[in-house]
Amino acid sequence: MAVDDTPAFHEAVALDDLREDGRSLTAVDGTPIALFYHEGEVRAVNNRCPHMGFPLTEGTVEEGVLTCHWHHARFELSCGDTFDPWADDVDTYPVEVRDGTVYVSPEPRRSEPPAAHWRSRLDDGLEQDLRLVLAKSAVGLLGAGVEPREVVDRGVRFGVRNRADGWSSGLTILVALANRLPDLDEQDRKRALYQGLTEVAGDCAGEPPKFDQEAFDATDVAFDRLLAWFRENVEVRDADGAERVLRTAVAAGYGPEKLTELLVTAATDHRYLDSGHAFDFVNKATEALDLVGWDDAERTADVLASLVRGLATAARAEETSSWRQPVDLAAMCDATFDRLDDLVAAGEGEQWTEPDDFTDRLLADDPEAVFDALEGAIRGGAGVEELARAVSFAAATRVARFATSNEFADWNTVHHTFTYANAVERAAERTETTALYRGVVDAAVNVYLDRFLNTPPAPEPTGDPDADPDDALEQLRLAFEQQGKVEAAAGAVADFLAAGGDPERLKAELGNALSVEDTNFHTFQAYEAACRQSDARDDPAERRTCLVAAARYMAAHYPTRRSREQTFSIAARLLRGERVDGADGEAAAEPADD
Repeated sequence: MAVDDTPAFHEAVALDDLREDGRSLTAVDGTPIALFYHEGEVRAVNNRCPHMGFPLTEGTVEEGVLTCHWHHARFELSCGDTFDPWADDVDTYPVEVRDGTVYVSPEPRRSEPPAAHWRSRLDDGLEQDLRLVLAKSAVGLLGAGVEPREVVDRGVRFGVRNRADGWSSGLTILVALANRLPDLDEQDRKRALYQGLTEVAGDCAGEPPKFDQEAFDATDVAFDRLLAWFRENVEVRDADGAERVLRTAVAAGYGPEKLTELLVTAATDHRYLDSGHAFDFVNKATEALDLVGWDDAERTADVLASLVRGLATAARAEETSSWRQPVDLAAMCDATFDRLDDLVAAGEGEQWTEPDDFTDRLLADDPEAVFDALEGAIRGGAGVEELARAVSFAAATRVARFATSNEFADWNTVHHTFTYANAVERAAERTETTALYRGVVDAAVNVYLDRFLNTPPAPEPTGDPDADPDDALEQLRLAFEQQGKVEAAAGAVADFLAAGGDPERLKAELGNALSVEDTNFHTFQAYEAACRQSDARDDPAERRTCLVAAARYMAAHYPTRRSREQTFSIAARLLRGERVDGADGEAAAEPADD
């Protein structure tokens, strides 16, 4: 019964009973409130431990500290502040004692908007690498109507500032997943952001922060000179000097096209840096800015500067035996690059149409045939973007036909070629520099080097047009539930598409499988690149090849322990107000790995 002159307060318990028992539980407007009598004072807190929902009335109060007995989270009883950042603060409520009765208000003392609270907790989770906090933040922020773009922005800013070695695989995963959010349903979007944020936090955990170099005071330097300076500093592996040049280019007001040209030119001065990762990182950093905006000069400079150390220290493929023996592929590249200006000039005004046998020529066993195909295409007017798209499809075909008799690690060999080619194509959408032809050639050389991994080629399924699409998706799920069901997964994808299944539904299904597993770096990349390549194609057979490639790669790496999904499930249930300690008759959830 509410007090007439203070309608916000509700009757809870007789003071004498509370003094005798030390604690009591009440519920006001659906909020469970624990009341404690301690050191002569009445205190009220939300009964659900903010860590994992355990009832705090079953905890212990000593010397003003309330301790939850499940994971030993501790709270200052009067204000609710936690001693343990992984637990979050607990809400406290005003109380009044009137005529021997305790009344409590269901309005917490701190009334912070959910979005503001979860922004703060996201920062805590990133700083301290707390998975459950990151999961709660992803669920809470999107549930509060915060745009995914803002969540990605906070993750990217944190990642580039808190890792001295710069751009990382975690940031690449975050951006790759952000690119594919439109493919996913609402809950999987939360899962995807949680997965990406977890990877960023893990990459930065225990690492020294990045200390920035400054831009030159002279910002009126011509772009061609900045480009020459940047390439020279990367060439001699001077990351600090290269960073100053890059920050100067940003300060001078150069936009996405020129800044991308600066980076990709240096990234293709040598062959296939770090098995393609260096270029893919360049692409993902620029895609991050596409997502969150190039308008903030400080953010743009920080994001792009995070790439410099990786470019300067990257391993160069022409220094490896596979690029020199038994065929000197690096020398063949140099010869083509020497002719590049003439080839491009010859193609001016020409309209290139991809020949029907172009993929087969790129998959040839003779490197001369591969180089002839590339040079002929450039001479015929093929732009970087369309030529890169053709090479990307050849690389996707290598994955779709990967022979499982090979060593398991060789999945990554064909994967690296595919994601590298995809990154070159994506970069070509942003800048028209002819330097990117060198990236196309590098990708094609790797398609050639990967030829033995298709020996014998795995049969590429065409699918059964009489199949039931729902059954095909069920077969795909079953394939991901068992180890090594690579061909079953490929067949299910082909059946689904042949039977008229919606590719958008298939991408969502693959995205769900991706987001519930303890997915590794390369599998995230494989899914994103395959979906993007599928989207870019009009030919149903080519779209099928790309998605078959993704399904085969994923099936080769699944299932996993799904420990991250366990943590995400706990977070989602907690924010729905459910108990996860088993007290409501359900099986108790395993403790989250913090």
